Amino acid sequence: MLRAFGGEYGLVHAGQIGTILDLTNPRRSGGQAMAKPRTNARTDDDPRVEALALDVSAPTPLYLQLATKLTDAIRGGQWKAGEALPAERQLCERLQISRVTLRQAVDVLVEQCLVSRRQGAGTFVTTQIQHQLSGLASFSETLRIKGYEPGTRWLERRLRPAHGEEILRLGLSPDAAVASLTRLRSADDRVMAYEHAVLPQRIVADPQHIGDSLYSYLDAQGTPVVRALQYFRAINLPARLAEHLRMKTGEAILHVVRVGYARDGSAIELTDTYCHNDFYDFVAELRR
Repeated sequence: MLRAFGGEYGLVHAGQIGTILDLTNPRRSGGQAMAKPRTNARTDDDPRVEALALDVSAPTPLYLQLATKLTDAIRGGQWKAGEALPAERQLCERLQISRVTLRQAVDVLVEQCLVSRRQGAGTFVTTQIQHQLSGLASFSETLRIKGYEPGTRWLERRLRPAHGEEILRLGLSPDAAVASLTRLRSADDRVMAYEHAVLPQRIVADPQHIGDSLYSYLDAQGTPVVRALQYFRAINLPARLAEHLRMKTGEAILHVVRVGYARDGSAIELTDTYCHNDFYDFVAELRR
């Protein structure tokens, strides 16, 4: 059992645990079996690779252009589940890009669970599990079940230019704007988490319209988060957050980074949560 978990969801079941948790419906064991891996195909006459041609004059970085085109191709069925992408050397030669650029693009796809790297074998398209997050309890629901009264205090709700990591994780253009949301989450008036969320402006046009629940707002707008990846790291509490959480600088705390995805597979939420360890038990169910 892993202590301390903040954010929009409390008690959940997940299909994998470690530094990354893929949060989907717990009935994922009913998904399709993984297709037999296929070997890397040559790119000489592959029209799929020709369609990945990049525009060096565009303001969007090459790796983001490539990540976007690969994502569209995979979702469009150009590469099937279990099929290998062309080898690094072949893609770099055909697209006239460096291996660094290619690997940055593939990193974006790995983070979205569209592909996975297999040592000595290559990069393969994953079998996508299309389940809703309907089996997960919200922040407010979880606290009420535990007998607490949930609360939210907003520290920031504004639009601003996107920063470097936000551009990468959310797949944004360099000049994109985002809604920046910072709040304290409480239980019975005791602060238990500091949360900072970033969403594309196209998803949240006016941050002031968001109430206590971000996910309720997204549901009402017709753009729900249906899947999330969470990254866990134990850290020492930074001085800038100590006063907010009413803790001492340097105390142990759990830092949770969540990337939330819409129905179309695009990343629409990047949330950093710093969790007080007195309130949450995080439970993960492991399956084979």
